Amino acid sequence: MSASTTDTVNTDAANADTEETGTVSGPDFVALQVRDVEAAAQFYETRLGLTRAPAAPPGAVVFTTSPIPFAVREPLPGVDLDSGDRPGNGVALWLRCDDAQALHDSLAEAGVEILRPPAPSPFGLTFAIADPDGYAVTFHDAG
Repeated sequence: MSASTTDTVNTDAANADTEETGTVSGPDFVALQVRDVEAAAQFYETRLGLTRAPAAPPGAVVFTTSPIPFAVREPLPGVDLDSGDRPGNGVALWLRCDDAQALHDSLAEAGVEILRPPAPSPFGLTFAIADPDGYAVTFHDAG
């Protein structure tokens, strides 16, 4: 069987699987499981300027971020936020902001742990912090 025939067969099989199981369009909601929902919500609200949504499920605070809603919530059963070096290790959470340098300076002045100082990137100026629960959060101002 030639490469083009093999590719066609593999593509046809993948399409058949997708038709049976449905397709995924992309991220639709992001939530961090935190130790203290109100403390985390206060951080994201007062330090980062996020606005709380008018409604949220029990044990969570949802913010009116766009295009994807963001929330902090109580840990699900069996989740131990202290079991690794950092909660969410291996996950990259990036948030867009208007002015990365100004936000960095404000957070540094407030004593927030800076994990990576501001640096230029294809996504504008970027820097990373540790939030109150230790999650690494990267901010960028273009892209």
